[in-house]
Amino acid sequence: MSTETTIVPIASPDASNKFRNFINKSETTIDAIGFGWLIPILRIIAGDNVQEQLSELRHRLFIPLLGLSLFIAAWAIFAPKVNTSLGAIPGPAQVWHQVGVLWSDHQNEREKAVQFQERMRVRNEKLIAQGKADKVKERSYTGKPTYLDQIGTSLVTVALGFFIAVVIAVPLGIASGLSRTFNGAINPLIQIFKPVSPLAWLPIVTMVVSALYVNPLEWLPKALVVSAITVTLCSLWPTLINTSLGVSSVDKDLMNVGKVLQLPTYQTITKVVLPSALPLIFTGLRLSLGVGWMVLIAAEMLAQNPGLGKFVWDEFQNGSSDSLARIMLAVLTIGLIGFLLDRVMYALQQAFTFSSSR
Repeated sequence: MSTETTIVPIASPDASNKFRNFINKSETTIDAIGFGWLIPILRIIAGDNVQEQLSELRHRLFIPLLGLSLFIAAWAIFAPKVNTSLGAIPGPAQVWHQVGVLWSDHQNEREKAVQFQERMRVRNEKLIAQGKADKVKERSYTGKPTYLDQIGTSLVTVALGFFIAVVIAVPLGIASGLSRTFNGAINPLIQIFKPVSPLAWLPIVTMVVSALYVNPLEWLPKALVVSAITVTLCSLWPTLINTSLGVSSVDKDLMNVGKVLQLPTYQTITKVVLPSALPLIFTGLRLSLGVGWMVLIAAEMLAQNPGLGKFVWDEFQNGSSDSLARIMLAVLTIGLIGFLLDRVMYALQQAFTFSSSR
């Protein structure tokens, strides 16, 4: 006696095919934002081969999680066995505890700011009621920056430095790729200045900014300008080099088509050169942003400018029992932010280019 089993599909073939098409179209975007491990799960839901998708899920999710778990376990086991001048190396639990402490500090500082603003409002209202409106003053709260404040400062600084680097590097790279003469003139400067450390640039930048930026704007302090320009000087080279390489590698047939159509230079660059060179340009942008983020931390630490670099140096100088855990938290924060910045650039690369290397 045989028993027949009937498999009832959970969805119609048309719906399943539409879902697969959606997955295929969205795969690049999902992978670009760092959720590539969702693709095998979605394919299993769509009815694809479960064994193959589980194998893909293992490589995309389980193995990375295993590596991360082994690292955390090794950290927890061996860290307490290493003693330093600040005590034993803190483990994951101690570092995580500092997350809560720093968050509480941030909330307390925000409450103090609100209370300060309220006291100032009440004082000004009394002065106005007494007919002393000329004595009314508006002041900003000047409490110590919290950990989150310093993260925000570092992000603003690296964004400004990176923006300046892009504005300088991309046009120079295009000109270098299009003109052999210009490339020959600028190449020695690239080779000389590309290896220069931010620690060498920082004193020069500090003196130049101090001499030229005499009346700093309230929203653009001198310390931020110094750090941003240092980031610019160290991060523009990857974008410049990759842009030049991408432009010089444009198919000559495409360039000849532009000449046949008698396109003006501007249209040749925007319609022919840039679309072909964008993958390499974005590769340069990703490298520049990574370099800029590393340079910024060193610049903030050396120049004592506000930001994560100064936070690390202050904690090192503080030498309290919690300092080492906070320094390690800052290191993890710097790495995580660097990773997220790279994913943002990678997502933009996937959005604006037809093909790119990972």
